[in-house]
Amino acid sequence: MKRSDGQNRLITANWRPATQAVRGGTWRSEMGETSEALFLTSGYTYDDAATVAARFAGEADGMTYSRLQNPTVAMLEERIALLEGAEACRAQASGMAAMTTALLCQLSAGDHVVAAKAAFGSCRWLIDNLLPRFGISGTTIDASDNAAWEAAIRPHTKVFFFESPANPTMDVVDLEFVCSLARAHGITTVVDNAFATSALQRPLDFGADVVAYSATKMMDGQGRVLAGAVCGSAQFINDKLLPFQRNTGPNIAPFNAWVVLKGLETLDLRIHRQSENALKVAQFVEPRVARLLYPFLPSHPQYALAVKQMKAGGSIFSLEVPGGREQAHALLDALKLVDISNNIGDSRSLMCHPASTTHHGVGPETRTDMGVTEGMLRLNVGLEDPDDVIEDLDQALKAAGL
Repeated sequence: MKRSDGQNRLITANWRPATQAVRGGTWRSEMGETSEALFLTSGYTYDDAATVAARFAGEADGMTYSRLQNPTVAMLEERIALLEGAEACRAQASGMAAMTTALLCQLSAGDHVVAAKAAFGSCRWLIDNLLPRFGISGTTIDASDNAAWEAAIRPHTKVFFFESPANPTMDVVDLEFVCSLARAHGITTVVDNAFATSALQRPLDFGADVVAYSATKMMDGQGRVLAGAVCGSAQFINDKLLPFQRNTGPNIAPFNAWVVLKGLETLDLRIHRQSENALKVAQFVEPRVARLLYPFLPSHPQYALAVKQMKAGGSIFSLEVPGGREQAHALLDALKLVDISNNIGDSRSLMCHPASTTHHGVGPETRTDMGVTEGMLRLNVGLEDPDDVIEDLDQALKAAGL
């Protein structure tokens, strides 16, 4: 494989994001392929025993085993790091593998985590159920309340963990304030940026330490594969995360990495078009429902902050119907174009009822604490003509009595 030398890597780092999304991190074999090669291999061969010994000792560059390095995966990691403005990145098997790895690689028994109470159901499960099994305590707060972050800090607080915007309540966190507060107390911030991606928001630019992704979502963008990523400093990735990943194995498959590489080429185009579509659809739906939450609508309680931090509002919004689960399910059942699905970031419009799907596992009390009501629905607006999505929602709202 021919990869960038130091000079070419410097040129790559100076490219603008749209160019990095297409060409960043590309290696080429002796075949000179234009599209990134897919390397389906678990292991590698060596010219002699001294070479392999040097590689395992960290004294020489080169591949050793695909749990540690794979050319296709490495290309994805370089590209994501460039887009994120990070020194390094390690790809993961899924979004939840990324979240789990980002936390467990740096936490030990006796440590404390402050986390946003509004989060993806599995992320909240990590805080409430998994970490306590290892003696790691957690405090969940209203992440939109700046004062709550400082009040929750303990002498042994090691990590702030949150999503912005949050799934599915669309809470927006003041990145600059929270990251600055964490730095002042020696606390590491881990930000789940899956709803926005680097195309709309780069948490590292606001002082975040670690950014974690479900690349299954917008990065792939077509609902094809599971993937995740963790970005941060070279010191964090190589000294803290890599030993955990090497020995526990939450690795992405090369094929999945290759699919996400292809998805990144159109990420900027897709997320901005889907944001435009989502805003138009949200403006239509808002007068018909009890409440609608979208960061780029003036009715959002943190609209000014969202506009300050994000380039656009993203493809996702949540709405609440007054009739609870029965009315929410009736609306879903009346859809003809929009699919009932719990995925997001897809080029297709998808809608789900979080209380009975993505957040079912956390239980009713935790859902109430998170703000996930029985009448809440989450909509991912895709790349269809937004007027077709509006027409479908119009008839579904009418069928549900709205």
